[in-house]
Amino acid sequence: MTPPDKCIVCGSIDSSLKFICRDNLTGSGSFDIHACTNCGFTFTMNPPPEQEIEKYYDAGEYISHSDTKKGLTNALYHLTRSLMLRRKRNMIRKLTGLKRGTLLDLGCGTGYFAAFMKESGWKVTGLEVNEQAANHARESFNLEVIDVSQLPGLRERSFDCITLWHVLEHFHDPLSYMTVINRLLSPGGKCIIAMPNSSSFDARHYGSHWAAWDVPRHLWHFNPVTLRRFAENHGFTVTHVKSLSFDVFYISILSERYRGANLPFITGMAKGLWFAILSLFCRQRSSSLAFVLSSRT
Repeated sequence: MTPPDKCIVCGSIDSSLKFICRDNLTGSGSFDIHACTNCGFTFTMNPPPEQEIEKYYDAGEYISHSDTKKGLTNALYHLTRSLMLRRKRNMIRKLTGLKRGTLLDLGCGTGYFAAFMKESGWKVTGLEVNEQAANHARESFNLEVIDVSQLPGLRERSFDCITLWHVLEHFHDPLSYMTVINRLLSPGGKCIIAMPNSSSFDARHYGSHWAAWDVPRHLWHFNPVTLRRFAENHGFTVTHVKSLSFDVFYISILSERYRGANLPFITGMAKGLWFAILSLFCRQRSSSLAFVLSSRT
């Protein structure tokens, strides 16, 4: 990917440097975070091209692909993921009004959510670009996992729900994926997009050390205002915004580690609790948010 010649949210051609962030996962260097001077949307400037990005995921600690359970932080991730599976299923049931239906999980990773929905009676298709993660999902859960080249072959209006759990920020071409989602979503269907919130309490506290910048893997850094505008530009209406309350603990622990704290787990848990309490009074400042989209077409 080359730097965008204009903001993907408002179309402005002007931006300014906001942060210089280190790649704390692979230690591959630093990357610039720019902000649009018109709408404030933030993005990673000069990230690696799409054909080279895979090596920046090639780390044993990248849990979405490796499924590692080493260390307290990753143990916490697995615990909260187990707790969130039921919550995500219940959210989908309530939003769609369906106990069973068709679901497309874009960026299904190692397949835990897709498998849980399959066990709950849904017909599930996953998409995953990382072959290691895709193979884990197929072999461990017997899931149907496709790659990007197979997206055009999926039947139009065939999915009652399309989910992107912390995925959209990774896509080099998010605009084309929004077009695909609009084509595949059934009438009355729902799309759920979960992502870090760049205007959250913890993002503002940690600044360039905020773990959810996650450069260069995260290319786009949305907040409630910019995501809503982006969705509307592509024919969607944001009908609900929900907080993913457990994410703040994992992100705060990693952020404390990245800033060099002596006791990152303890300090991160304490600060995460404080940010979680604050977000009870202002959901729009939660660490991670799930946006529920309905198509206007």
